[in-house]
Amino acid sequence: MYKIMKAKINMLGIMTSQLEVMRDFYRDVMGFKIMLEMEGGYVEFENEGVRFALSTHKVMAEATGHPSYNEPRKGQSLELAFVVDSPALVDETYNSLVQKGATPIKSPEDLPWQQRAAFFADPDGNIHEIFADIPK
Repeated sequence: MYKIMKAKINMLGIMTSQLEVMRDFYRDVMGFKIMLEMEGGYVEFENEGVRFALSTHKVMAEATGHPSYNEPRKGQSLELAFVVDSPALVDETYNSLVQKGATPIKSPEDLPWQQRAAFFADPDGNIHEIFADIPK
């Protein structure tokens, strides 16, 4: 057991007021498989590394006893970045996600830090990135 908290993220959770819409987006558009779904407002997806979950504001308010978690918020609170194997796959992945229902934010382009990247949003308005390193 740690005497102090280990500075390592174990789980990333997104709180939402539209759990079903977000669950469907991450399952059907992003391709995550549901590992656990609990009645009342919690979904956890299979993911290598850090656990990834969605929960309702109500679940967090009840878990913490802090009523401010029940106040609805609207996206742009976090960014998830997804790496692909090549710059060409940035374009292909972006186009596929947008066709499936992701909200386009910025089309693929080469960035000054030697990456090709594109940006899209989930139904709550959280902006996410797809990127690949540009070979030198």
